[in-house]
Amino acid sequence: MAKKKTKKQGLHKRKVGKNWKKFWKLGAEEFNTQFLGVSKDNELTAIEGHHIYNLNDLAQKYGTPLQVIFPFVLEDRLKDLIGYFQAYIKIYGYKGKFFYHYPMKVNQNREFVLPLISEGANLEVTSANELWLVKKLWEGEKFNNKIRVLCNGPKTDQYLDLIEELRAKGMNIVPIIEGPEEIERISKYKGDKGVRVDLSIKSDTRWDKKFDRFGLSEKDILNLPKMKNLKILHYHLGSQIKTQKSILEGVKHAFTIYLQLQKIYPSLDTLDIGGGFGISHEKKKFYTAKVVSSKIIKLLKNLSDKAGVKHPNLAIEWGWYIVDPAQITIYKIISKKYIEKANAKAWYIIDGSFMNDLKDTWAVHQKWHVIPVNNMTSSLKRVWLAGSSCDSDDKYTAGGDYILLPKLNGEDQYIAILDTGAYQDALSSHHCLLSLPAKIIAHDGAIKIIRKHETAETIGKFFGWNNGDDK
Repeated sequence: MAKKKTKKQGLHKRKVGKNWKKFWKLGAEEFNTQFLGVSKDNELTAIEGHHIYNLNDLAQKYGTPLQVIFPFVLEDRLKDLIGYFQAYIKIYGYKGKFFYHYPMKVNQNREFVLPLISEGANLEVTSANELWLVKKLWEGEKFNNKIRVLCNGPKTDQYLDLIEELRAKGMNIVPIIEGPEEIERISKYKGDKGVRVDLSIKSDTRWDKKFDRFGLSEKDILNLPKMKNLKILHYHLGSQIKTQKSILEGVKHAFTIYLQLQKIYPSLDTLDIGGGFGISHEKKKFYTAKVVSSKIIKLLKNLSDKAGVKHPNLAIEWGWYIVDPAQITIYKIISKKYIEKANAKAWYIIDGSFMNDLKDTWAVHQKWHVIPVNNMTSSLKRVWLAGSSCDSDDKYTAGGDYILLPKLNGEDQYIAILDTGAYQDALSSHHCLLSLPAKIIAHDGAIKIIRKHETAETIGKFFGWNNGDDK
């Protein structure tokens, strides 16, 4: 017979309640939230070694909208990724070398690039302007000549001139042929060079283009003119690849082309499998870098041994995977509006803009991991989120589902959008002349302001409204 609960036992049960850390998918490596937790005051925290950052305190002190960057997350993820590949290279007896190249287009901000360089990243650029940033870093002695810079993207004369200038100064610059118009000039380039192939296979990826305008066809790549120092065969399957099966099929197919090309160009020694490694934004389990790195090395070893060729060096450009979890964007709920007959019961309006700050919400219908910053153990409500612009597309509805957030109780309610470190800054805008979020760095227990909240005067200058011009 079950014992009758005492009043004291009932109170204890209500006090303990849910495991809210688990409910919000925090402290879990599979959700990229291993550094996040819930404080005793039911507020979101980030933990860096012995340092604890309270996100609610940061939101109140620095105001919202607010981007919070955690360099230690960048460093840890890169160290882990390099460690996985190096470990499996040793375990499987793989003879090729491993190179990580950070694709700067994912996030060109200095506070992202420098920590990655310090932890052993090489670089990949896609424009003359990105390469100019690399030049400034090199001139400022932020990295040495051993760091290799792969140059992808369409090559303007300005871009090619800068490539040749930096190589002449001693930098390790490797241009990658993207199209037929680049062959003549790059084939005469005196340093190492590479070529991109447009694989004939399609993968399970967010990249839904039927035709890829980048790279040479599999047929054309085998009919290149003679050239010295062709070292790299590069391909790119797409963005946010959904399954590890697609990643491995890409490696296997590209290796068949690598074998054919190497017979023509014995100098070829590196397979660059590009980017596209996905992460989950939706509180769902995803494939892991640890498992995939093991399978890639094992697959390449088996294919090479079967073909009787030297194990190729391996380069990867997984940028989204590295930087996405290193930034959190915080908003305050400024009002609500009830909804009739929908999955959600109310609109929560934020003090920022999805169209401006988190462009992928609108552009590719990105789903985000959204959690409260405070009142994390309060009663919850099914809601949709709307931005502060006048645009009807400035919203986030979790694909027509709903978001669970605390019921508003009269105090300031803050929410956090996780995994906002990739692409959003470069794509941001000023629709309705709204301000971009302020930006801070949390590192070694200290906070540094990178971007203050923009004023109307500051934004106006971007659009030609300079003081005194209208007098």
